[in-house]
Amino acid sequence: MTKEEIVILFQNKFGKETPEVYTAPGRINLIGEHTDYNGSFVFPGAVDKGITAAIRLNGTDKVRAYALDLSEYSEFGLNEEDIPTEGWAKYIFGICREIIKRGGKVQGFDTVFSGNVPLGAGMSSSAALESTYAYALNDMLNLGIDKFELAKIGQATEHHYVGVKCGIMDQFISLFGKKGHLVRLDCKTMEYEYFPFDPQGYKLVLLDTQVKHELASSAYNKRRESCERAAAAIRKNHPEVQFLRDADMNMLNEVKDVISEEDYKRAKYVIEETQRVLEVSDALKKGDYETVGKKMYETHEGMSKLYEVSCEELDFLNDIAKKSGVTGSRVMGGGFGGCTLNLVKDELHDQFIEEALAQFKNKFGYEPKVYDVVISDGARKL
Repeated sequence: MTKEEIVILFQNKFGKETPEVYTAPGRINLIGEHTDYNGSFVFPGAVDKGITAAIRLNGTDKVRAYALDLSEYSEFGLNEEDIPTEGWAKYIFGICREIIKRGGKVQGFDTVFSGNVPLGAGMSSSAALESTYAYALNDMLNLGIDKFELAKIGQATEHHYVGVKCGIMDQFISLFGKKGHLVRLDCKTMEYEYFPFDPQGYKLVLLDTQVKHELASSAYNKRRESCERAAAAIRKNHPEVQFLRDADMNMLNEVKDVISEEDYKRAKYVIEETQRVLEVSDALKKGDYETVGKKMYETHEGMSKLYEVSCEELDFLNDIAKKSGVTGSRVMGGGFGGCTLNLVKDELHDQFIEEALAQFKNKFGYEPKVYDVVISDGARKL
C-alpha cells in the first residue's frame, strides 16, 4: 500500500488533518539460526516488505488503532490495566508501555496500519510492527531513544505482552537494516558489522510451505533448555563458557557421556552453526557466493538432523533445490514450517520455481508461495 493510499484511509477514519507516515521492514536471515539465544552470531538483512502506519497525536490519553488488513479496530488507554484484547493491538500497547517504563512520555494517538510481510513465513511481521511504532513514537515525541534501545523495547514487548521469549535479532534488523547490506550481529556483545550483499547473477527467493506446525513454541523452548544444559555441563570444566558460542567441539565431546544424546545433538548444531557464520562472513567479503550457498545447505542439514526443527515439506523443497542446481537452500527461521531461503543463479531461477511448484503440488496437493527478496533499508519516516 502506498503512502498516499494509507493517508486517505486514515483521513476517512479519523478526520482530515494529515498524519505522519512511518514504515519498518520484515527480514530474512542468511545464516545463523537458533544462535541468538546461544550468545552467537546472526546474519540478517531487512527486506522490501514491511508494515506502514499513518499516525497522528490526538490530544487524549487514548490510542485509537485500526488494522487495515484485518478490518479490526481497537481503543485502549496507556496504563498497565488497559491492555487490549486484540492480539495485534497488544504489540502497539506493549511498545507504549515499554517506552513509559523507561521514563518516556507517551501521548494518545490515532493510527491506521497495513502490511505486506507474508504472515507465518518467518519474515517477522511482528518485529516490523513493533519497530514501526517504536521508531514513530520516538521521532514524533522527540524522546531521544537510540536505535538499540528501540530494538530492546520491541523485544521486551514480545516478552511481557505477547509471551514470546525471542532474541533481539528481528527488532534489531528492522531498525538497523541497510539497502544492499546484511548485518552480522554478535548477540553476546551486541557488536555489529555491515557486509555488502549484492550477488550479481543470483536471486534470493523464499518458498513458503504455508505450513505452521503447532508445536513450534513449546519445541523452541525445549531446544533452548537443551542448549542451556549442555553449556552448564561444559562450564564445569571450562568456567569461561558463558554460552554455547564460547565452546568448541572438543569441549562438547568432553561432556558427551554426561549429557543426553538429544542435548549433545542440539549443542553440536549450535557450535557448528557459529563456525559457519564466520565462514560466510569471509566468503561475503570476497564475493564468493558459492561458499555461501554450500554453508546454507550445511545449515539445513544441521537443522533437520541435529536440531530437528525441519519438517517433511521443508526437506522436500531443500531436496528439489539441490537437484535443480540451486547454489544454496535452507529452512529459514525457527523451523517447523515456514520457508526455505534459496540463493539461485539467474539462469536457473524460472526453471527451479516451475519444478518446485509442480513437484510440491504433486506431493502435497497445493503450491508453495514464492517471494523474491530484495535487501532494503530499516525503519524510517516516509
